[in-house]
Amino acid sequence: MAQARHPRRAPAYDGELGAAVARAQEGDEAAFAVAYRLVQPSLLGYLRGLVGDDAEDVAADAWLEVARDLGRFRGDGAGFRGWTATIARHRALDHLRRRRVRPRAAGTEQDVLDLPGPHSTHDQALESLSTERALELVRGLPRDQAEAVLLRVVVGLDGPAAARVLGKRPGAVRTAAHRGLKRLARQLGVGGEAEESVTDGASGTLGEST
Repeated sequence: MAQARHPRRAPAYDGELGAAVARAQEGDEAAFAVAYRLVQPSLLGYLRGLVGDDAEDVAADAWLEVARDLGRFRGDGAGFRGWTATIARHRALDHLRRRRVRPRAAGTEQDVLDLPGPHSTHDQALESLSTERALELVRGLPRDQAEAVLLRVVVGLDGPAAARVLGKRPGAVRTAAHRGLKRLARQLGVGGEAEESVTDGASGTLGEST
């Protein structure tokens, strides 16, 4: 599985991805394969957090839709990651509905929340999200928190992009990601004294303001 990316850093391959998508839209099949290679690992990680062992099947359905509708896409590499994540999410929710699995209801959302600094408990949790065990823990979070963490950390979307995928405000996604990462930090055994920084007036944020 691809290693998780820090949500404050745009993936370094976005330029290459944008160029590959542009060529693929002109009919270059090899370029589409490049785009697939760049996006699939993080997309699969996102789907594993949503549907578990069925992630590869759901991803295959998502890529069929991506290939079919590629000509309609407008945007750069980062936009393509968001677009494919949106398609994958829709296919995942369809899959869950077919299995008659009701997603857990989202908790109360708080728009304004101070987040910890750059060397906090939450960053330690981010570093651990490249493991299968961590993805299992993410799946145990309330759905709004799980999706926010997966989109920000695994897919690497920024706050507004993740909010567009989920159909929510960036502030709500930021809050959900904060809560999810705080819970993951406890479950992963990182934090301790760092947990006290959660309510301190720290400067770091996971997403942009609304």
